[in-house]
Amino acid sequence: MSGVYDNLGFQREQNGEVSIQVEKKLSGGEQLTYSWEKVNVFAVTATGCGKKKKTQETHILKDVAGICRPGELLAIMGASGAGKTTLLNVLTFRSDDALRITGSLYVNGQRVTPDLLTSRSAYVQQEDLFIGTFTVREQLLFQAHLRMDRHLSHEMRVKRVEEVMQELSLTKCAKTLIGVPGRLKGISGGETKRLAFACEVLTNPALMFLDEPTSGLDSFMAQNIVQAMRNLASKNKTVISTIHQPSSEVFALFDRVLLMGEGRVAFLGSTSDALQFFSGLGRSCPKNYNPADFFISELAIEAGNEAECRTRVDSTCNAFLSSTSGQQVAYAVAENKKSFSDANGVSPNHVHVNKSPYKAGWWEQFEAVLRRSVLANAREPMVLRVKAFQTILIALLVGVIFLNQETNQDGITNLNGALFLLLTQMSFSNSMGVVNTFCSELPIFLREHFNGMYRTSVYFLCKNLAELPLALIQPAVFTAITYYMIGLSTDAKNFFVCMAILMLVANAAISFGYLVSCLARTVPMAMVIAAPLLIPLMLFGGFFLSADSVPVYFVWVRYISWFNYGNEALMINQWADVEKFSDCEENSTLCYHTGTEVIESLGYSKDNMGLDVGLLFALIFGYRIIGYLLLLLKTNRKTVKQYE
Repeated sequence: MSGVYDNLGFQREQNGEVSIQVEKKLSGGEQLTYSWEKVNVFAVTATGCGKKKKTQETHILKDVAGICRPGELLAIMGASGAGKTTLLNVLTFRSDDALRITGSLYVNGQRVTPDLLTSRSAYVQQEDLFIGTFTVREQLLFQAHLRMDRHLSHEMRVKRVEEVMQELSLTKCAKTLIGVPGRLKGISGGETKRLAFACEVLTNPALMFLDEPTSGLDSFMAQNIVQAMRNLASKNKTVISTIHQPSSEVFALFDRVLLMGEGRVAFLGSTSDALQFFSGLGRSCPKNYNPADFFISELAIEAGNEAECRTRVDSTCNAFLSSTSGQQVAYAVAENKKSFSDANGVSPNHVHVNKSPYKAGWWEQFEAVLRRSVLANAREPMVLRVKAFQTILIALLVGVIFLNQETNQDGITNLNGALFLLLTQMSFSNSMGVVNTFCSELPIFLREHFNGMYRTSVYFLCKNLAELPLALIQPAVFTAITYYMIGLSTDAKNFFVCMAILMLVANAAISFGYLVSCLARTVPMAMVIAAPLLIPLMLFGGFFLSADSVPVYFVWVRYISWFNYGNEALMINQWADVEKFSDCEENSTLCYHTGTEVIESLGYSKDNMGLDVGLLFALIFGYRIIGYLLLLLKTNRKTVKQYE
């Protein structure tokens, strides 16, 4: 999100803080006119490397201008690849980082900022993202609790939820889990799409964006969704939506249409004027033919006939610019651009962007997100069963393989190997488990965060707290099964110390998993990053290579490896109390006489137990702090600039 937009009305002060051109709050705040002009989008691609590296720009949107007023339902239409979704993402500050964007956006004449847009708008995106273990009603109540105005009582929020469910025919599935495809059965695809719309319309936003809201719906439900959009617009709300091949009944519900062709505006105006415009070009819509299909076919690029189609699209776009409709759009955009300063009588002044976009306070956010995180874990019994089965099975397998090792010269190597295996199992299972689950939830978090629902700190803290019980129970169960089967020290104190060390190791590995998840963009990318990083940390853990043998240029790896501190702590716990090995003669130099010698042979010191525990805690918090900072970078919208 950050670093995408170039000069979109933001100005950066010398101290690095961001300010915008704002005079005061929008007057009224409920009726918003949104306009945009000279919007250009370039996709920058690089080929080659070094001196041969070349960059190439592809022009996606070309001088796009438009306007949508209160009470209007605007459809953005065009053939595939015309730039519909790209334009919508530009208007909502959700474009990809790889794009370079120029242009200007205005709401009631005021330059648009991310925080301004978040506080006054809603966006129904094409991809539906939900926590599948919530029911439909719980999801809507969660949204209502975090997104509706603070002064509203709980009863009023519940009433609004019931009204929206009734309006969108979600009452029958109110108590049904949303579901996770392939894992947890839930509501249908059409119900999911309606739920996505319900979440956004719930807050009665002044400005609403929708990206193909009818995709995946039958004609009846598609008409219901668009009718709900029409009803929202009739309340003096501004509604902008992309839509692909609507039926004639659905298309008739829109009062204005923005037609896109090859990244340019081919027409913007009323649906009836659109038909007259194309008729004036000698391309009339046939009788009993869906106007939407006609417009799309006129602006499509046919395979094998690309040159002629592009020429036709260009001529259409040029004709619109010089037409009466085109001039009216340009005039309306210019009027909206200057309306803010005219209405106030003075020029805009610099005002720092410090107003919180969140409707709920920190504690309300914390309660809601923590409850959802706990429920998400508790309602996935299959995941819990699989984890329990894996933990018990691997513990029994390790216990059987190292069954009843004796504390003698032959058993030293075996016991050391068993302890390091416990350490490795706790590390890999927990770090990879977090990478798989946390990274897959990041798209949901980013969407809800940018919708102004909760802070990054709230989400990260709640996720950590919700995962903590399992992060303590799993090592405890694993230790309880393997410890006495292997034949480790029989003293109860040593047993509980071993369990505590493995708990710290597991949580350090989880912290590492959070760091990698926040660094990567996708689950596959996180998996690719995690494995190569885990191997060096394990190799310098003191089992494969003693601490004294580590090359000087790799010494730093030891200090960030929980394998190193965990292994030393386990060795101290196992061998520090062994005063003598009965099978080693007193004067022999070929065997270990005491447990201290075993510890020292690995380059460890028996006095380092407290230090190791402290450093494990330091890694647990250190990795998580770094992960949190990386997550903040993903959500930092202060570096987003207004267009040139």
